[in-house]
Amino acid sequence: MDKRLLLATFFLCFSSPFVSTSAQVGDPFIHDPSTIAYCEGKYYTFGTGGGGLISEDGYTWKGGAERPGGGAAPDVLKIGDRYLLVYGATGGGLFGGHNGTILTMWNKTLDPKSPDFKFSNPTIVAHSDGNEDCDAIDPSLLLDPTTGRLWCTYGTYFGSIRLVELDPATGARKGGDPIDIAIDCEATDLICRDGWYYLLGTHGTCCDGVNSTYNIVVGRSRQVTGPYMDNVGRDMLKGGGRMVIAAHGDVVGPGHFGRYVEEEGVEKMSCHFEGDFTHDGMSVLGIRPLLWRDGWPVAGNAFSEGIYEIESVRRGYALELAVDFVRIPQERRMWTQQQDASQKPKPVLHQTLSDVSATWPKGDVSVRCSDFMVRPHQLWSITAVDGVGGYLGQPYYRIEVAGTHRALTATADGEVMGAEYVGDPTQLWRIDQLTDGTFRIMPKAVPNTTQRLALVSLGDSTPTLDKFDFSSDNSKWNLKPIRP
Repeated sequence: MDKRLLLATFFLCFSSPFVSTSAQVGDPFIHDPSTIAYCEGKYYTFGTGGGGLISEDGYTWKGGAERPGGGAAPDVLKIGDRYLLVYGATGGGLFGGHNGTILTMWNKTLDPKSPDFKFSNPTIVAHSDGNEDCDAIDPSLLLDPTTGRLWCTYGTYFGSIRLVELDPATGARKGGDPIDIAIDCEATDLICRDGWYYLLGTHGTCCDGVNSTYNIVVGRSRQVTGPYMDNVGRDMLKGGGRMVIAAHGDVVGPGHFGRYVEEEGVEKMSCHFEGDFTHDGMSVLGIRPLLWRDGWPVAGNAFSEGIYEIESVRRGYALELAVDFVRIPQERRMWTQQQDASQKPKPVLHQTLSDVSATWPKGDVSVRCSDFMVRPHQLWSITAVDGVGGYLGQPYYRIEVAGTHRALTATADGEVMGAEYVGDPTQLWRIDQLTDGTFRIMPKAVPNTTQRLALVSLGDSTPTLDKFDFSSDNSKWNLKPIRP
């Protein structure tokens, strides 16, 4: 088939480009991961059975995190200059019973190679006797940013999810009876945002690989003690919950939600997937963008390689190579002329790279923004680059004019251009989906500066590099897939 006829069948698909479902790379195998914590230049998450994973960049993970106590489903939280770790001992039906214990302990660092690495003796903060309507397992921690109070949730399907208050100075239990806040879920997590408290619970069945039905649901309340209602007014104490993430692609059974805020507008969520079809059906660490829509958390997906229009949110203009516009040959007729009903309309063929590339200048070419016309100099191929590391949840990408090696490149004067791809760090790009669904595009390195700069629209037609500002549409981009 003529390539132009093939291109003539292309259309813009405005669904989310975040459809890849691959796990993190390295050895991302873990069950019941804690919220990800950052300590002394590395990322940590802890899992059931003791130990956990470490990553230097947030993308490539390996074993090596350490914690005593064994047990299940830990969580970790930095408070001041220390880390508080909470975990459940027994419970959860382990060894045939539901008599569980929740314990906390402190450490100055999470780095097991540090001379300061030493966990304090564990402190019991909650328990269940095996007969009551609760199972003390699967704890999580919230330090309320508005009040400074420390809270712990725990529980499983065997009874209620409960809430107790801890002392943020000692990690010990404060007075007061536990409060029932949900049923029909486990592995809960509390977060606070914009005056709302959100209770995220894991619903469904676990521990059955690719046959696990785990999914994560949420309710919210104006009070930390509840009631936690979902989007249609159902109380989580009566089994309510709005879906946050479920099985998709090659992964099933998302559970054990954790939230990681990198900066304003850039948030990630962590979980495990009970079964990954690409990793022997094993439980793996998952990291996804965390979006907020109409006041509710929604999981994004890992980025998918492909060909995209890169649209500036500022004006709606498209990023393009700054080359001369070449007209498409077309039989012209006045709009007043009627089509002959006996003649079948002829397709107008899309412009292809071979139609215009000879007219483009050699060497480096500047970049601009302009009206999107589905032309070759506006179509960008975005491809993951192996062996160069990554960032929290994702690899770095190369961004090239589709069908060429003209790559988006950060320059020494803080601008961007199209230059021959050589694999330089100035040609590697971080792509983050923001909490509002738009994107931040950021080079791995910019010559002559250590500042973290992002691709921004200085003017309607003028892309450049500058500090990222989530409050400004100048800093935001839409990535629109172009697919056959």
